[in-house]
Amino acid sequence: MPSPKRPDRVLHDEPVYRPLERFWPYADLPEQPTDEELAALHPELRQVIFGAAALPFSISVVFPQFEGPGYARAVEMAKASDEYVETNVGGEVRHRARFFPGDRPLPLRDLYESVAAIDGCEVLIDDQPVPYARELWLPLVWFLIR
Repeated sequence: MPSPKRPDRVLHDEPVYRPLERFWPYADLPEQPTDEELAALHPELRQVIFGAAALPFSISVVFPQFEGPGYARAVEMAKASDEYVETNVGGEVRHRARFFPGDRPLPLRDLYESVAAIDGCEVLIDDQPVPYARELWLPLVWFLIR
C-alpha cells in the first residue's frame, strides 16, 4: 500500500532530471601512488609514511635557487647525483642531491664546493641535519678521493 504524500516533503515524486552515469569526477584515480609520485616525495615525508628505508650511508646537499653563472652548472651536477629531487616549498625552489659517496666521492665534493657559499645551503647525513656535517663528515669523505 503506497504511503500518502507528506506535506513537508520538498522533493518531487518523480525525478526532474537524470543524473550522469559518472557521478564522481575522480573515479579513475589509482589507489596506489605512481612511481613518479613516490620519487617526488620529500624524504622526511617518505620516512614517516613508509618507515625508514634500508639505504646505504648517504650525504645530501640541499641548496636553493640562486642568481649567478654557477647556478646552471650546480643544477647539472645535482642532477648527476645518485638521487635528485627538486621541491617547491612556499614558492622557493630547492634542489636536493643525494650521494652514496663510497664509490665516487668526487662529484659530491665538486657540487659542495660550487654551492657552499650560498645562503640556505645544507649538508644532510642520511637525510638528517647533523652537527658538524660540513666540518667533520665532508672532510672524512674527502679522504676517499685518491
